[in-house]
Amino acid sequence: MKAVWRYIHAARNSYAALYAACEAYGFILEPVDAPEGDVVCYSLNSIEFPRYRNEIEAAEQITIAGGPHASACWEEVAEVADYVIIGEGERTLPRLLSALRKGESGALLPGVATRDGGRNKIDHTVRLDGFPCFTRMKGYMEISRGCPFHCGYCQTPRLHGTKMRHRSREAIVEAASHYRDARFVTPNAFAYGSADGKTPDVEKLERLLASMPDNNLYFGTFPCEVRPEFVTQETADLVVQYCANTKLHFGAQSGSDTVLAKMGRGHSLDDVYTALDVCRGAGLEPVVDVIFGFPFETDEDEEATLALVKEVVRCGKVHVHYLMPLPGTPFSHAVPREVIPAVDRELGKLALSGRVTGAWHNKFD
Repeated sequence: MKAVWRYIHAARNSYAALYAACEAYGFILEPVDAPEGDVVCYSLNSIEFPRYRNEIEAAEQITIAGGPHASACWEEVAEVADYVIIGEGERTLPRLLSALRKGESGALLPGVATRDGGRNKIDHTVRLDGFPCFTRMKGYMEISRGCPFHCGYCQTPRLHGTKMRHRSREAIVEAASHYRDARFVTPNAFAYGSADGKTPDVEKLERLLASMPDNNLYFGTFPCEVRPEFVTQETADLVVQYCANTKLHFGAQSGSDTVLAKMGRGHSLDDVYTALDVCRGAGLEPVVDVIFGFPFETDEDEEATLALVKEVVRCGKVHVHYLMPLPGTPFSHAVPREVIPAVDRELGKLALSGRVTGAWHNKFD
């Protein structure tokens, strides 16, 4: 049986992880640009699914779809795919491929959904040390998974749970030893090693960073951002001492405490300004994410976020997002609010300087 991976650039890190997981079971998921072989695997987010829906439906091969959109909207995806994997795939995908190789149906496997069979309850949680970050297909080194916070726009705690799981220091160091640069993926880099994921464990962070091989170490930059309340003098000093990056990327999301509370962000505006002060003192350039378009925002809330943006660009950069209601989240049915013209104009002016990037209005779609 020939199983292949439908290569989609947005899912390249999922591909790297699942290639490694399936390789251990004797399945080599070669990347393809169109369906071929016997089984085709897809990882889909909510932007990509409409682009590949017709292809999946028309494929002559057995099709397996996973990823955030498939996990949240499995019934919709099961209308066109033969099998849908719910949640994490490192164990479920090899199980399903093994069943298909034996000529069996995978419709009853835990974590698998089908159009006729419904959704089967997941029976496991993935232990990160049980699987390599990647093998032949290189990706970022995933050091933690899950998030204890409940931001209403985010799929992470809904896909991976609210308890953080950490890859061991030894496994991370070994993986990094094979490459010139060490780059990671995690919901919050400064939460590595933390028992509850809500406060930094500076001792474990330093132990990890100090153990890394002599290569270029990037920590606290995309896709390994941090939360603002985790930016302290101690954590910033670790970046300066051990890391190659001179920037620190964190999410502020709003300049209004009211909006931060309604989105369930779990930090205050004061935390954001403290993080900016720490970055300035440590000589790190802050790169800050903000989101416009929450339906409960007022004009005053937007103006407060604009004021935050203007403060950040004095010493750093801002990446602006427009709210995307993602399936499976509390805001899945939200109708984004249009950015008011005055704020739109000011963001446009700041973008001309290169200090503001991103998209903050439907006209950018």
